Amino acid sequence: MAVITVRVYYEDTDAGGVVYHANHIKYFERGRTELLRDLGYQQDQLMQQDICFVVRSLNIDYKRPALFNQLLSVETTINTLKRASIVFDQAIRDADQQLIAQGQVTVACVTLSSMKATAIPTNLKEDLLGAF
Repeated sequence: MAVITVRVYYEDTDAGGVVYHANHIKYFERGRTELLRDLGYQQDQLMQQDICFVVRSLNIDYKRPALFNQLLSVETTINTLKRASIVFDQAIRDADQQLIAQGQVTVACVTLSSMKATAIPTNLKEDLLGAF
């Protein structure tokens, strides 16, 4: 499991100081990006190799509100690793480990130039398998 910490900034919230629902998706994206970074893969470097990941599907279950200035942890685990896609399970928790939101995100590996599905590079796939 990869875990990152994010702070809720004013810009993340609505007029009531509650995190706007779409910003949870941004927190999930940061978690997946940092998981790849922890394995030694930068998304800009993958793009230079004509490889990128695009969200194919997303499901979020909101459990409780996240509030302005809270520190949140974003947990990312791999549920399923296929030839050209990865299913991630992700969760956002507050400092007391109470569940804020959980989701499942499927990303597809595509060639950047054509936006067509392609196999996840072998070295990346092996590193992902080894990490989980």
